[in-house]
Amino acid sequence: MIYKTTRRFLIGLALAASVGIPLAMAQDAAPAKPQAAPVRVRGTIDQLTDDSITVTKNNGTKQVIQLAPKYNVSALVPATLADIKEGVFIGTTARPSKDGGLHATEVHIFPEAMRGAGEGHYPWDTNPDATMTNASVTKLVSAVSGSTLSLTYKGGQQTVTVVPETSIVAVTPGTKDDLKKGAAIFAICAPQPDGSLKTGFLLVGRGVSPPM
Repeated sequence: MIYKTTRRFLIGLALAASVGIPLAMAQDAAPAKPQAAPVRVRGTIDQLTDDSITVTKNNGTKQVIQLAPKYNVSALVPATLADIKEGVFIGTTARPSKDGGLHATEVHIFPEAMRGAGEGHYPWDTNPDATMTNASVTKLVSAVSGSTLSLTYKGGQQTVTVVPETSIVAVTPGTKDDLKKGAAIFAICAPQPDGSLKTGFLLVGRGVSPPM
Protein backbone atom coordinates (compact mmCIF):
# COMPACT_ATOMS: atom_id res chain seq x y z
CA MET A 1 0.00 0.00 0.00
CA ILE A 2 2.88 2.35 0.79
CA TYR A 3 4.40 1.95 -2.63
CA LYS A 4 1.08 2.39 -4.44
CA THR A 5 0.75 5.77 -2.72
CA THR A 6 4.38 6.65 -3.39
CA ARG A 7 4.07 5.67 -7.02
CA ARG A 8 1.05 7.91 -7.58
CA PHE A 9 2.83 10.77 -5.80
CA LEU A 10 5.98 10.50 -7.92
CA ILE A 11 4.12 10.08 -11.19
CA GLY A 12 2.05 13.20 -10.53
CA LEU A 13 5.05 15.29 -9.57
CA ALA A 14 7.14 14.07 -12.46
CA LEU A 15 4.40 14.88 -14.96
CA ALA A 16 3.90 18.31 -13.47
CA ALA A 17 7.63 19.03 -13.55
CA SER A 18 8.15 17.77 -17.08
CA VAL A 19 5.16 19.22 -18.91
CA GLY A 20 4.15 22.06 -16.65
CA ILE A 21 0.64 20.88 -15.85
CA PRO A 22 -1.05 21.22 -12.45
CA LEU A 23 -1.33 18.16 -10.23
CA ALA A 24 -5.05 18.69 -9.76
CA MET A 25 -7.75 20.77 -11.37
CA ALA A 26 -10.94 22.02 -9.75
CA GLN A 27 -14.05 20.27 -10.95
CA ASP A 28 -16.08 23.48 -11.11
CA ALA A 29 -16.81 25.20 -14.40
CA ALA A 30 -14.55 28.13 -13.44
CA PRO A 31 -10.93 27.90 -14.67
CA ALA A 32 -8.57 26.45 -12.08
CA LYS A 33 -5.28 28.01 -11.13
CA PRO A 34 -2.23 25.84 -11.90
CA GLN A 35 -0.36 24.69 -8.85
CA ALA A 36 3.22 25.82 -8.40
CA ALA A 37 5.96 23.55 -9.68
CA PRO A 38 7.32 21.00 -7.18
CA VAL A 39 10.41 21.98 -5.20
CA ARG A 40 13.18 19.44 -4.63
CA VAL A 41 15.01 19.73 -1.34
CA ARG A 42 18.36 18.04 -0.66
CA GLY A 43 20.24 18.17 2.63
CA THR A 44 20.43 16.71 6.13
CA ILE A 45 17.85 16.68 8.90
CA ASP A 46 18.52 19.27 11.57
CA GLN A 47 15.29 19.02 13.60
CA LEU A 48 12.26 16.76 13.57
CA THR A 49 8.76 17.09 15.00
CA ASP A 50 5.60 15.04 14.52
CA ASP A 51 4.51 17.15 11.57
CA SER A 52 7.64 18.82 10.16
CA ILE A 53 11.36 18.52 9.59
CA THR A 54 13.98 21.24 9.39
CA VAL A 55 16.61 20.51 6.78
CA THR A 56 20.05 22.04 6.41
CA LYS A 57 20.22 22.20 2.63
CA ASN A 58 23.36 21.46 0.67
CA ASN A 59 23.94 25.19 0.25
CA GLY A 60 23.95 25.66 4.03
CA THR A 61 20.56 27.34 4.38
CA LYS A 62 17.71 26.01 6.54
CA GLN A 63 14.38 24.82 5.17
CA VAL A 64 11.31 23.78 7.16
CA ILE A 65 9.21 21.12 5.42
CA GLN A 66 5.71 20.28 6.62
CA LEU A 67 4.91 16.56 6.61
CA ALA A 68 1.62 15.30 5.20
CA PRO A 69 -0.49 13.35 7.71
CA LYS A 70 0.24 10.04 5.96
CA TYR A 71 3.72 10.64 4.58
CA ASN A 72 5.87 7.79 3.29
CA VAL A 73 9.57 7.09 3.78
CA SER A 74 11.82 5.09 1.47
CA ALA A 75 15.48 4.36 2.14
CA LEU A 76 18.43 4.40 -0.23
CA VAL A 77 21.15 1.78 0.18
CA PRO A 78 24.41 1.28 -1.74
CA ALA A 79 24.19 -0.82 -4.91
CA THR A 80 26.50 -1.83 -7.75
CA LEU A 81 26.39 -2.18 -11.51
CA ALA A 82 25.75 -5.90 -11.01
CA ASP A 83 22.36 -4.98 -9.50
CA ILE A 84 21.28 -3.31 -12.76
CA LYS A 85 19.80 -6.04 -14.94
CA GLU A 86 17.69 -6.13 -18.05
CA GLY A 87 14.04 -5.63 -17.18
CA VAL A 88 14.52 -3.64 -13.97
CA PHE A 89 12.99 -0.18 -13.61
CA ILE A 90 15.49 2.55 -12.76
CA GLY A 91 15.88 6.29 -12.55
CA THR A 92 19.06 7.98 -13.70
CA THR A 93 20.34 11.53 -13.61
CA ALA A 94 22.59 12.16 -16.60
CA ARG A 95 24.47 14.91 -18.40
CA PRO A 96 25.59 15.24 -22.03
CA SER A 97 29.13 14.07 -22.71
CA LYS A 98 31.61 15.30 -25.30
CA ASP A 99 30.69 12.41 -27.59
CA GLY A 100 27.08 13.58 -27.65
CA GLY A 101 25.71 10.79 -25.49
CA LEU A 102 24.37 10.84 -21.95
CA HIS A 103 26.62 9.91 -19.04
CA ALA A 104 24.92 8.94 -15.79
CA THR A 105 25.92 10.83 -12.67
CA GLU A 106 23.70 8.51 -10.62
CA VAL A 107 21.39 5.52 -10.96
CA HIS A 108 18.71 4.57 -8.47
CA ILE A 109 17.11 1.14 -8.80
CA PHE A 110 13.40 0.99 -8.01
CA PRO A 111 11.72 -2.04 -6.43
CA GLU A 112 9.19 -3.78 -8.66
CA ALA A 113 6.32 -2.26 -6.66
CA MET A 114 7.41 1.20 -7.84
CA ARG A 115 7.64 0.34 -11.54
CA GLY A 116 6.30 3.29 -13.54
CA ALA A 117 7.05 5.94 -10.89
CA GLY A 118 7.87 9.22 -12.62
CA GLU A 119 8.26 7.41 -15.93
CA GLY A 120 9.73 9.48 -18.75
CA HIS A 121 12.65 11.71 -19.72
CA TYR A 122 12.69 15.33 -18.53
CA PRO A 123 14.98 18.14 -17.26
CA TRP A 124 16.47 17.81 -13.78
CA ASP A 125 17.77 20.54 -11.49
CA THR A 126 21.15 19.19 -10.37
CA ASN A 127 22.77 21.02 -13.31
CA PRO A 128 21.45 23.26 -16.10
CA ASP A 129 21.99 20.48 -18.65
CA ALA A 130 20.97 17.54 -16.44
CA THR A 131 18.10 15.19 -17.25
CA MET A 132 16.21 12.50 -15.36
CA THR A 133 15.13 9.30 -17.09
CA ASN A 134 12.85 6.84 -15.30
CA ALA A 135 12.56 3.78 -17.50
CA SER A 136 13.02 0.05 -17.93
CA VAL A 137 16.42 -1.33 -18.82
CA THR A 138 15.92 -3.14 -22.13
CA LYS A 139 19.59 -3.82 -22.87
CA LEU A 140 22.88 -3.63 -20.99
CA VAL A 141 26.26 -3.77 -22.71
CA SER A 142 29.22 -3.93 -20.31
CA ALA A 143 32.62 -2.45 -21.09
CA VAL A 144 35.70 -1.51 -19.09
CA SER A 145 35.32 2.20 -19.80
CA GLY A 146 31.58 2.29 -19.10
CA SER A 147 28.47 0.17 -19.46
CA THR A 148 25.73 1.27 -21.83
CA LEU A 149 22.10 1.06 -20.79
CA SER A 150 19.28 1.10 -23.31
CA LEU A 151 16.26 2.57 -21.53
CA THR A 152 12.66 2.42 -22.70
CA TYR A 153 9.73 4.43 -21.33
CA LYS A 154 6.29 5.29 -22.59
CA GLY A 155 6.78 7.44 -25.65
CA GLY A 156 10.51 7.10 -26.10
CA GLN A 157 13.91 5.65 -25.33
CA GLN A 158 17.37 6.83 -24.28
CA THR A 159 20.86 5.40 -24.16
CA VAL A 160 22.89 6.21 -21.04
CA THR A 161 26.46 5.27 -20.17
CA VAL A 162 27.29 4.26 -16.60
CA VAL A 163 30.92 5.00 -15.77
CA PRO A 164 32.97 3.94 -12.72
CA GLU A 165 32.29 7.32 -11.08
CA THR A 166 28.50 6.91 -11.35
CA SER A 167 26.76 6.68 -7.96
CA ILE A 168 24.47 3.63 -7.82
CA VAL A 169 21.85 3.11 -5.11
CA ALA A 170 18.72 1.03 -4.58
CA VAL A 171 15.36 2.21 -3.25
CA THR A 172 14.10 0.04 -0.37
CA PRO A 173 11.25 0.32 2.14
CA GLY A 174 11.96 2.78 4.94
CA THR A 175 10.30 3.77 8.19
CA LYS A 176 9.87 6.95 10.18
CA ASP A 177 12.74 5.72 12.35
CA ASP A 178 15.05 6.53 9.44
CA LEU A 179 14.26 10.21 9.98
CA LYS A 180 16.83 11.31 12.53
CA LYS A 181 19.15 14.25 13.05
CA GLY A 182 21.99 14.18 10.54
CA ALA A 183 20.27 11.81 8.10
CA ALA A 184 20.67 12.80 4.45
CA ILE A 185 17.35 13.25 2.65
CA PHE A 186 15.79 14.08 -0.69
CA ALA A 187 12.23 15.40 -0.72
CA ILE A 188 9.88 16.48 -3.50
CA CYS A 189 7.75 19.23 -1.98
CA ALA A 190 4.57 21.02 -2.96
CA PRO A 191 4.58 24.80 -2.36
CA GLN A 192 1.67 25.90 -0.16
CA PRO A 193 -0.37 29.12 -0.51
CA ASP A 194 1.40 30.62 2.52
CA GLY A 195 4.82 30.03 0.93
CA SER A 196 5.72 26.98 3.03
CA LEU A 197 6.67 23.57 1.62
CA LYS A 198 4.92 20.26 2.22
CA THR A 199 5.82 16.70 1.29
CA GLY A 200 4.25 13.26 1.46
CA PHE A 201 7.34 11.35 0.36
CA LEU A 202 10.94 11.31 1.61
CA LEU A 203 14.02 9.44 0.46
CA VAL A 204 16.54 8.88 3.27
CA GLY A 205 20.09 7.64 2.77
CA ARG A 206 21.35 4.65 4.73
CA GLY A 207 25.11 4.91 4.46
CA VAL A 208 24.78 7.08 1.35
CA SER A 209 23.57 10.55 0.49
CA PRO A 210 20.67 10.63 -1.98
CA PRO A 211 22.53 11.33 -5.24
CA MET A 212 19.57 12.38 -7.40
